Amino acid sequence: MVAGESDLKTALITGVTGQDGSYLAELLLQKGYAVHGIIRRSSSFNTERLDTIYQDPHVPDVRLKLHYGDLNDASSLNRLLRTLKPDEIYNLGAQSHVRVSFDVPEYTAEVTGVGTVRLLEAIRESGINPRFYQSSSSELFGSSPAPQSERTPFHPRSPYAVAKLYSYWITVNYREAYGMFACNGILFNHESPRRGMTFVSRKVTRAAARIKLGMQDKLFMGNLDAKRDWGFAGDYVEAMWLMLQQEQADDFVIATGECHTVRDLLNEAFGYLDIAWDQHVEIDPRYFRPSEVDELRGDMEKARRLLKWEPKVKFRELVRMMVDADLDDLKKHGDRDRS
Repeated sequence: MVAGESDLKTALITGVTGQDGSYLAELLLQKGYAVHGIIRRSSSFNTERLDTIYQDPHVPDVRLKLHYGDLNDASSLNRLLRTLKPDEIYNLGAQSHVRVSFDVPEYTAEVTGVGTVRLLEAIRESGINPRFYQSSSSELFGSSPAPQSERTPFHPRSPYAVAKLYSYWITVNYREAYGMFACNGILFNHESPRRGMTFVSRKVTRAAARIKLGMQDKLFMGNLDAKRDWGFAGDYVEAMWLMLQQEQADDFVIATGECHTVRDLLNEAFGYLDIAWDQHVEIDPRYFRPSEVDELRGDMEKARRLLKWEPKVKFRELVRMMVDADLDDLKKHGDRDRS
């Protein structure tokens, strides 16, 4: 234990190796927290997104510790909570790919849905009293008319969204039934250079960079007319933290309020590199969802008013940031698959 560590505020993050988890870990470390992350045991390391933390010379005593655990394993969750006694818990772990959830609906329900109640039960049974953040999703709204706010009825349109709906309501239930400080952050699409390759935003920016460098010629896409509210993940993790600093637990929509189509995304990414995307993009029916979500656009007035939160990075800046990062990565490391 480093000097003074016992006086630090302690946070536990599930999904710490993901896009949001890595940005949140960085933010909390900058704020002086001791940060613990839960990772699943596998035959290969998947901690690449955390490399910037371990390489940061301004964090001489690394306060990020990783522990093996799983949202499918209640005993590991109970053990960690009893040992660590965190002040704040951020549940970001999930099977988070919407299209994949149609292929593995049962697994998605088990991890993304039931995993949340395992964690809430572990909190209740351990007797600790942390503040709890549940990562909810704009996919809850599905076909509900835009713009969507905290008052908009939910209409999930995928196994992922249905699992997230269970997580949302079980979090509300534990708040009301047991007096837990438990919040839902209903985050609209948020992206970054750390986004997984299979998500549409990163798929587009990566392909644009590869085509520019002569590493790829075709990009196969699905629905180009889908409209989404895209923000920067680094901005959105600040909103997560702000929710747990309030006097009362509540649920918040986090969004930019702006809407762009997938076609707009292609225009911005390829246009930035002076490439005509329509010369390279082909439509593949495999990438259409069995049930589509046409428009997601958030109304984050409540977050602006109560959390004093505003998104800082605009759509164009976000896309160009991602394209630049992909170009830089390909030039440095060559044509290799990076998650």
